[in-house]
Amino acid sequence: MSPLRVSRRGVLRTVALAGCHLFGGIPRGLAWCKTGDKTAGSGSEQMALGLVTYLWAKDWDLPTLLTNCRTAGISGVELRTEHAHGVEPEIGPERRREVRSMFQDSGIVLVGLGSNERFDHPDPAALKKAIERTKAFVKLSHDCGGSGVKVKPDRFYPQVPREKTIEQIGRSLNEVGAFAADYGQQIRLEVHGQCAPLPIIRQILDIAVHPNVGVCWNSNAEDLQGEGLEFNFRLIQDRLGATVHVRELNLGDYPYQRLVELLLEAKFCGWVLLECRTDPPDKVSALIEQRQVWERLLEGARAKLRGV
Repeated sequence: MSPLRVSRRGVLRTVALAGCHLFGGIPRGLAWCKTGDKTAGSGSEQMALGLVTYLWAKDWDLPTLLTNCRTAGISGVELRTEHAHGVEPEIGPERRREVRSMFQDSGIVLVGLGSNERFDHPDPAALKKAIERTKAFVKLSHDCGGSGVKVKPDRFYPQVPREKTIEQIGRSLNEVGAFAADYGQQIRLEVHGQCAPLPIIRQILDIAVHPNVGVCWNSNAEDLQGEGLEFNFRLIQDRLGATVHVRELNLGDYPYQRLVELLLEAKFCGWVLLECRTDPPDKVSALIEQRQVWERLLEGARAKLRGV
């Protein structure tokens, strides 16, 4: 399998979007920008807070999800697969149009779809199935108005050399990245599983060279290992996709203030998505609290960059 097997149509679409390697998920009214492009503005207006429908929204149907996001002031959503909203590759054209219309009417942005597909399978048949399923999610995201699909790397196997698994993941990403370019969708590689250490993600990216493949930073404990957060962030900064996942911003010891500063310094343009893990009784109130914490973090990061 060639790592850069790209159709002419895919090349043209990639070139058309080359003003930014973030091919989706930018808040309405914002131009495409490139991480690190000093012409893109301060960077602060290029970020928006959204929600991953992980635990807090897994039981909400689509109308409930959109209503609750509006109430909480959450402007974008990444829909996880296998949850109550039921946006899956099996739905037909009419339902896809309905989903697109519901998001458009609500004013909430469909940031993309969160698949569980991974490319570490030692079984060739399982790997092929994951690649084809990812392509089905790409089509679904396109039809529903999203801008990308999240995938996983994901783990290593005792009888398989790590280098072989890393190469397989990278080549698989090139294939689905080229396919997704034909649909205006970005492939977002979540920093996940045994591949979560950022030096490993960098190795994967050095093989997954297709520009339509970006990293979904995932705010893991591994980010702080080795030489620390800043070093690990800069390892993959040039390949950040349009999504960043965070947990509760006011719980635990993850340095979210510094992460927001790094994102601003990098002129990141895209979505910071809440992937919360606790189980508060009133999740809408909890979302409002998280939005308020986010606003404080963002203002603090802006003030630091201004030297205040």
